[in-house]
Amino acid sequence: MKFRYLMAALPLVFPANIFAAGLPDLGDASQATFSPQQERELGLRIMSEIRADAGYLDDAEVAGYLTNLGNRLLLNSRETRPDQEFEFFAVKDPMINAFALPGGFMGFNTGLILTAQSESELAGVMAHEIAHVTQKHLARMIAGQRYSMLTSLAAVALAVLASRTNPQAAQAVLVGSQARQIQSQLDFTRDHEKEADRIGLNILISAGLDPRGMSEFFERLQKAGRFRENGAPSYLRTHPITYERIADIDNRTHSLPYRQVPDSLDFLLVRAKLRASMDNPGEAVEYFDSALREKRYSSEAVERYGLINALLRDRKFVRADKELMQLYENLQSDADDALENHHLASSPQNIYKTPLSNDMIEMLAERARLAIGQPAEALDIYKTAPRIYRPHRSSNHYTGTDKTSENHRLGTTIQITRKTLRPSAMIETLAARVKLAMGQTAEALDIYEAALRTYPQHRALVYDYADALLRSNGAEAALKFVNQQLQYMPNDIRLYRLQAQSYGALGDMMMQHRAQAEVYTRQGNVHAAIEQLQIALKGDDGDFYQKSSAEARLKELRILAEAQKNEK
Repeated sequence: MKFRYLMAALPLVFPANIFAAGLPDLGDASQATFSPQQERELGLRIMSEIRADAGYLDDAEVAGYLTNLGNRLLLNSRETRPDQEFEFFAVKDPMINAFALPGGFMGFNTGLILTAQSESELAGVMAHEIAHVTQKHLARMIAGQRYSMLTSLAAVALAVLASRTNPQAAQAVLVGSQARQIQSQLDFTRDHEKEADRIGLNILISAGLDPRGMSEFFERLQKAGRFRENGAPSYLRTHPITYERIADIDNRTHSLPYRQVPDSLDFLLVRAKLRASMDNPGEAVEYFDSALREKRYSSEAVERYGLINALLRDRKFVRADKELMQLYENLQSDADDALENHHLASSPQNIYKTPLSNDMIEMLAERARLAIGQPAEALDIYKTAPRIYRPHRSSNHYTGTDKTSENHRLGTTIQITRKTLRPSAMIETLAARVKLAMGQTAEALDIYEAALRTYPQHRALVYDYADALLRSNGAEAALKFVNQQLQYMPNDIRLYRLQAQSYGALGDMMMQHRAQAEVYTRQGNVHAAIEQLQIALKGDDGDFYQKSSAEARLKELRILAEAQKNEK
């Protein structure tokens, strides 16, 4: 894939003199690097190329899960600096690979996420990559290179561009150049790998994950490398795994007490979602149908979640809606099993089909009874645990006149005295998408609004809700909502895109182009951003304040564009 070769083209997107000026020898680990600001800028430029490529997985839930897992590890790392920024993203590629870029950017192939058999295995790879960044392995290697190979690097850049439309052409460009030699110089050394193993292992232990996940995943990769016709997985080629490294990890974990660390529900859902995105839609549906039919799963609810995603891809909306009902019945079954075995917290040794908290068990029991049209049973559950939860708003769910089975509201909020809980933000997002696909916009908006009260930072909910408002002729409400979200996420590209769409729906052309300029700016396309601002200022709409703001922003971007031109 092109991203491996992009690593070799780093000097083309960052001026060579920055790397060469005043740098000590590579052996001086404390000094052989460029500044964090330069490193971050380099990473941003690389990311602008990656985001523009079709291989970049622009999925808020997958990225959100990786970010949450990464933050959990970072909070337990003693090596990270307070000002160190990290960004985790996924790449649509079946190859087993992960990579760290300058500036704290980390990419994970979908093939690697699906290959990991447990969350601790995935976390082991992530902790290893985090260690590469905190120890500045890549930065030190870049700083130690000699950049007199501009001809070869130009060939690499050409390959990067060619790979967007023709991977075979990219390979052809690389033949005869020194690109592979340059790539090998950027591959991590064995000393770097051992150091990343040691630090990554400590991070895993501190984060409460299973440290054996790291060695188990590496062993699986090593076995896969032996039997693959096309050679070892990509991760092995850039991160050489040896028996010595695996043995060293095993020795470090041998004396630790064994404890089973259950996978989070989000880990299972993300893997199911990725699996549903593979193959053609019909084959994806058949995969999950077969697994459910033959009971080849650890969680029926998770497997059905994947099936619903596949059905949406296959445009089988009516069946997706029916399967959604079954999904909530599966969650009810899981809750019933948990209640029968008392409580999860008091029985940590028990393994349930879906990880659920005590409050969530009670809430799911009531909610699922409502969803399948059993209000009397729901009321019984409510009465047995009045201290735990109560309906968020007045409702006739418990009255005999309510036709819950015909007009259920999966998005109805349950108010917990300690906190409002829902089964999962990902499940709620999927439920709303199914309702939108069925043309039930009002019900979908109810689900979004209720879920956002519990998960206000779940970006898929944020994006989908704004988009649903726009589709239902609610441009003013969408704009107000997006502007509020931008206060908390001021660099979110998709929010600016939604802002531009909202302004466009309202007929405010100047502000539409102003917002689109911010989209291009954050994508690294400064010239396109300048063009958008110029168009905005030519229009007749906009008040004095808006025009003054646009002119000031245009001046800033022209200065930035000139600086980038001088660096070349």
